[in-house]
Amino acid sequence: MDVCVHFPVVREIGGKMTHLLRVDARENRDRVLAAARELFAESGLEVTMRQVARRAGVGPATLYRRFPTKHDLVLEAFEHELAECSSIVYDGAADPDPWRGFCFVVERTLLLNARNQGFTDAFMSAHPDVVDFAAHREQLGRTVTTIIRRAQAAGRLRPDFVFDDFAVILLAGRGLTAAPASTRDAAVRRFAGFTIDGLRAAATEADIRSGNGRSPS
Repeated sequence: MDVCVHFPVVREIGGKMTHLLRVDARENRDRVLAAARELFAESGLEVTMRQVARRAGVGPATLYRRFPTKHDLVLEAFEHELAECSSIVYDGAADPDPWRGFCFVVERTLLLNARNQGFTDAFMSAHPDVVDFAAHREQLGRTVTTIIRRAQAAGRLRPDFVFDDFAVILLAGRGLTAAPASTRDAAVRRFAGFTIDGLRAAATEADIRSGNGRSPS
């Protein structure tokens, strides 16, 4: 009888323990993937599993339990890279303010590329056929084009800007991958700010006369 009374309590404690273990496992996995992306970007795919474990602050056994082979780790780290890129574009598209959404995509994509371009280049060189990167780029390209057109329709983005110009901006930003990590993000944001300033639609003479010239934001 006493066992029956306390059994629900035991189940509740067991459920909480299972939940905590799952949270801990997820956090370990996230740390491993973040560490792997950083190291692959810094040093290429020759980074060892032991180096990843050390950077992530987990033991080798934990690392291999989550990722039995280095190939598994490299592939999932790159998939996370693509997912983060997609998230930036879709978040920008979801912004009700078209210009703000456009600026968000420009700055955040430049930041992502500056931090992890080395990893992307190394992965595509070593595994050119593992991920359909062309399809990923085409899908996001359509969404970015929609963002561009919305910002132009709102009168905020210069009307001659096209998706190929967005690609040129990203290519120009690749030079910032060589900047020291301590100053890189600030340099990218400065570059993004100058770039965005040059892409604003000019206020028309009618706007100026009426006092409705566009604000700098």
